[in-house]
Amino acid sequence: MQKTALIRIDDKELSLPVMVGTEGEKAVDARKLRADTGYIFYDQGYGNTGSCESAITYLDGDNGILRHRGYPIEQLAAHSEYVETAYLVIYGELPTAEQRHAFGQLLRQHAPVETQMLKLVEAFPQDAPPMVMLGALVGSLAAFYPELATNNFEKDLKQFDLAAAIAISKIRTLGALIYRHKQGLPFTHPKDISFCDNFLHLMFSEPYQDYVAIPEVAQALNLILLMHADHEQNCSTSTTRMVGSSGANLFTSLSAAIGALSGPLHGGANVAVMQMLQSIHDEHDDGSRFIEAAKGGSKSNRLMGFGHAVYRNFDPRAKVIGQACQVVLNKLGKSDPLLDIAQHLEQAALKDDYFVSRKLYPNVDFYSGIILRALGIPTNMFTVMFAIGRSPGWIANWREVASNAKGRIYRPRQIYVGPVQRDYVPMAKRG
Repeated sequence: MQKTALIRIDDKELSLPVMVGTEGEKAVDARKLRADTGYIFYDQGYGNTGSCESAITYLDGDNGILRHRGYPIEQLAAHSEYVETAYLVIYGELPTAEQRHAFGQLLRQHAPVETQMLKLVEAFPQDAPPMVMLGALVGSLAAFYPELATNNFEKDLKQFDLAAAIAISKIRTLGALIYRHKQGLPFTHPKDISFCDNFLHLMFSEPYQDYVAIPEVAQALNLILLMHADHEQNCSTSTTRMVGSSGANLFTSLSAAIGALSGPLHGGANVAVMQMLQSIHDEHDDGSRFIEAAKGGSKSNRLMGFGHAVYRNFDPRAKVIGQACQVVLNKLGKSDPLLDIAQHLEQAALKDDYFVSRKLYPNVDFYSGIILRALGIPTNMFTVMFAIGRSPGWIANWREVASNAKGRIYRPRQIYVGPVQRDYVPMAKRG
């Protein structure tokens, strides 16, 4: 029997259908509310609004659950790898051996970028923000591959496999090229090796010596990307869907998502962790004074990388990546005062009742920032790494929108609070 929700407006009672997801999530279907009553629901920031139905990712923040296409993130981290998980997120099922091989071959085939695009990278100022560069370069893929950017959903979907592989592979390559441009280093060319090993090669190889990844390092990078593959309807993912709903092609939609991710309130969390650690170090503190000040309510001593806006329990990704963090630090044997401070903060947060009682556990951004620093990736490249990892989720969400024949363009309403109608005043009579 269809459940309904009753709402009383202007002495009139209205019955609205109740939707229930496969995991028991409930929503009141208000699509006809405005047409029937003239009213809309006001929900600033859409925090309590379901903007779509999606079969990609399930997130339960209260219980610390994250699943991609039904598979728990813990199982994917233990048994899968980034490219396989990317395939799962995009296509809905784990690939067969043949499908995984074909997908990997597409990624390798499209790792190089055109000479004209190399010139585009070189045209940016060396101090240009990396995410600004990435967004512009990914958007330009629509110019390099016009046959895959038709603004025609039906035609785009027929060539979707190729477009998706180009996007994932080239976002990775472009990230490395941006790093080398900013470092004033010559560009390197992709090799016929695995996704993460290729990225490390593109980042760190020299003309006279190829970078050979330590297995634990490549595994840690693989895990970071996997942990960020998708995370439900966050700001950048919703941006992908909104732009895609207009009929915009995949590359243009991804460029918009990168713009959303570039904001410090979204993609800058692991950057903020490093900035916090640096400020603690600059104060000649091992973290002890900072912790006490934070516990005392000091706004200038805010703990970054602890707790989460969605997870009210331990971030399930943090449990996995925290273990990898220790493996990498032990393997590399890095002597870094910021990493020492980070480990001190971690231990305090896991043991101190102040943090435990408030569920202020280290989150994925805390550990990913530490690993990326240990790998030699500069802080200003952290959000680029986030974008590389998140590209499968963006692509999968674009595909859901593009393949929905009954979909409509996203068009939120507003509550207007400006002036009421008034008459134009000639210049001579103003003031």
